[in-house]
Amino acid sequence: MAKILVVDDEMRMRKLVGDFLKKGGYEVLEASDGMEALQVFRENPDTALLILDVMMPRLDGYGVVRELRKTSQVPIIMLTAKSEERDELQGFDLGIDEYVTKPFSPKTLVARVDAILRRASGEKAGAGDRLECDGIVIDRAAHEVTIDGVPVELSVKEFELLEYFVENKGIALSREKILNNVWNYDYYGDARTIDTHVKKLRSKMGAKGDLIKTIWGMGYKFDD
Repeated sequence: MAKILVVDDEMRMRKLVGDFLKKGGYEVLEASDGMEALQVFRENPDTALLILDVMMPRLDGYGVVRELRKTSQVPIIMLTAKSEERDELQGFDLGIDEYVTKPFSPKTLVARVDAILRRASGEKAGAGDRLECDGIVIDRAAHEVTIDGVPVELSVKEFELLEYFVENKGIALSREKILNNVWNYDYYGDARTIDTHVKKLRSKMGAKGDLIKTIWGMGYKFDD
């Protein structure tokens, strides 16, 4: 049973989300604020995913993400009443994997958890275990990336984005097409969130980040 840490200062929300996760076969951990969330995560380093509210006492969700990303790439779904684009972009820029705005469907949230954990474990129907291109090696089974032999720490979404680019080398990809294939469910956010992910991915890839070409007014293309 994968452990899911649900962090929200509202007990009712924690119970609602937790009950649906338990029905989905997950073990649920809880925290009522950001400081408690970091403590619970330290005590349970095998936690598979966090569902994290933004507005909380002592330490808000953004602060939790900043601390976690110093040492961990654990998948994070940010659960919030905020719906402004700048808030969404801030979350993605810090390294979250998904952004869910309240009110939401608990069943849909569990489906997103299922999908993220499947992808994080390297399960991809009909795909080989490794992709290689110009010194970039993507190991799907281990969910690891190396560039010229050096390991690169990527979030789940950054990993999937690089994987999609390499699979479609030389093909011009619109932002909408990237969303439909990397975020493979109904996504209601702005396609410009892709730009935030690409910016972070490029920075982590160093000089090889230049392989991701910008096609102005359309999207991106991975090309050596």
